[in-house]
Amino acid sequence: MEPRPDPLPHARAVALSAADVARGVTRMLLRHDLTAVGEVPLEGGRRADLMAIDARGQIVIVEIKISRADLFGDTKWPDYLAHCDRFFWAVPLGFDTTTLDGPAFLPERTGVIVADRYDASILRDAHREPMLPAARRGETLSFARRAARRLALALDPDAELPI
Repeated sequence: MEPRPDPLPHARAVALSAADVARGVTRMLLRHDLTAVGEVPLEGGRRADLMAIDARGQIVIVEIKISRADLFGDTKWPDYLAHCDRFFWAVPLGFDTTTLDGPAFLPERTGVIVADRYDASILRDAHREPMLPAARRGETLSFARRAARRLALALDPDAELPI
């Protein structure tokens, strides 16, 4: 995924929710042939806002932050790095992204996406750090089963699926 020089040139800053940002990011990921699932539980009781997988099995995690308080209050995000090949922060259009350049946010490892409800743009691409094979297998299997369960429930909300 290549960064775009002018993020969302026709958009204007408005108050956006995390769901709005997730929608825009998901659309952008689809254009890059990555399929995303939201609210993905991870080992250790963590939950990724978005997890996406590409045709080669590369896994991307996107953590959405809509306010500075949300960003600075999150101390668990480094735990996500073991569950993905690339990690991105996603913020709403108008968010001051200069904070994400600070060493606490590992700019050499993490990418930055700016989004609105309809689209998203990569400001800084994320460095690829290949997952360990056993972790990749587990995350891929979990991703596939979770996506299939969600599809089954969307098709039949009364279905009884094992926990």
